[in-house]
Amino acid sequence: MKLTVWTYEGPPHVGAMRIATAMKGLHYVLHAPQGDTYADLLFTMIERRDARPPVTYTTFQARDLGSDTAQLFKTAALEAYKRFKPEAMIVGASCTAELIQDDPAGLARALKLPIPVIALDLPSYQKKENWGASETFYQLVRTFAPKVEGAPERTPGSRPRCNILGPTALGFRHRDDVVEVKRLLARLGVDVNVTAPLEATPSDLARLTDADFNVVLYPEIADVAARWLERTHGQKMIRTVPIGQNATKDFINEIAALTGIDPTPLLNDADARLPWWSRSVDSNYLTGKRVFIFGDATHAIAAARVASEELGFEVVGLGTYAREFARDVRAAAEKLGLTALISDDYLEVEQAIAELQPELVLGTQMERHIAKRLGIGCAVISAPAHVQDYPARFSPQMGFEGANVLFDTWVHPLVMGLEEHLLAMFREDFEFNDAAGPSHLAAHQPASPPAAAPAPSDIIWSKEAEAELTKIPFFVRGKARRNAERFATEQGLAIIQIETLYDAKSHYAR
Repeated sequence: MKLTVWTYEGPPHVGAMRIATAMKGLHYVLHAPQGDTYADLLFTMIERRDARPPVTYTTFQARDLGSDTAQLFKTAALEAYKRFKPEAMIVGASCTAELIQDDPAGLARALKLPIPVIALDLPSYQKKENWGASETFYQLVRTFAPKVEGAPERTPGSRPRCNILGPTALGFRHRDDVVEVKRLLARLGVDVNVTAPLEATPSDLARLTDADFNVVLYPEIADVAARWLERTHGQKMIRTVPIGQNATKDFINEIAALTGIDPTPLLNDADARLPWWSRSVDSNYLTGKRVFIFGDATHAIAAARVASEELGFEVVGLGTYAREFARDVRAAAEKLGLTALISDDYLEVEQAIAELQPELVLGTQMERHIAKRLGIGCAVISAPAHVQDYPARFSPQMGFEGANVLFDTWVHPLVMGLEEHLLAMFREDFEFNDAAGPSHLAAHQPASPPAAAPAPSDIIWSKEAEAELTKIPFFVRGKARRNAERFATEQGLAIIQIETLYDAKSHYAR
């Protein structure tokens, strides 16, 4: 472990909180000191939930370490059962409480509560949040969906049934994604048996085996549990994540092939407007836009496909902080001729963005801050996210409606058509040049322009050319610099003059 200002994932017990808070009838007793009790902040403020998370803390303090902290845990667990009357309980320790080794599992067993109690072994110093959520969900599924003899009886001619697995509390647009995917399944002729963990109860998990197959929306959360259901109960998995127009069609076709349903009516009635919009009047301002993508594996891989196949962007960087899915992200990057960035160090991500100088960043809340500092447009596509990324409106990422949302979200940060023309026209204006601060503020400090990427060692920029470069609108300045340096190299020029800058512009505008 290392000290850091920002982190992409919390410790694994936060992942367990996400599962507990998503479900109903499940309570989490967490052995934790004062200071580790921030679930209310996460779920009621960031996700804007209207109820407190079902988490009880022992909340021991420094003075308690000299006495019996184990008794504090037993008291907290017993009182939580009496107060909340849950169907089931999960117990564990936070990263700090793990050090005192009080064994919450043994302590919970000693209470002999009349409900299932699942002990979580979440190694806080080796694993992180998504792994903790995945392991918690897996343990719950194993407990409540044990192997039974014989498949459930089905009425002849009945519609296929599936489970939707993976959506959690504090997930990026999970609630809206579930609504959109359920709508797609209903139009296709598939019934939803159980959605879990979001809104499911422990008794709902016992009904998972009644479904014909499982739809895994978020592999980071549900892949392990779904694979266990496939091995143990023979339930097939739908592995395509329906983010984007093309992936949604693949998702529909995969389900149709498994169930024998004709997908043609739904595919012909697709209500995504993204394909037409991306070919509309401003499409020339989309094609070739250089984009850097970073986030959890599910959203990063999907974003790379949408950006390259559906919007005509040039993906110049792709990465993830989810090391458990590094192989999948590397494979997606290789298809684009890239080397994936696998890192949970935001400083390494910032360095990559600064070097690549993309015109758009698709990332997490961290990348939004990084892009803002570098003067680059950004859209948030993945957790970790800020409260503003949990909108009050219906805003899914999945399905045909999700494709419409992606188009709006990704295109709006870009400078388009007339706006580009006007910014170039007024580039010498005292108010609109990018060294000026916001015009609506009475007093401000001029904003410092983002540092440009260094020129190759054998290329020298004249002072006049450097000054002229600053007059070019910020959103294409990086591209202008790269083009000028490439042009100078091709022409065998050692020094870039003003004329070289505009000769390069003419050359690459052909």
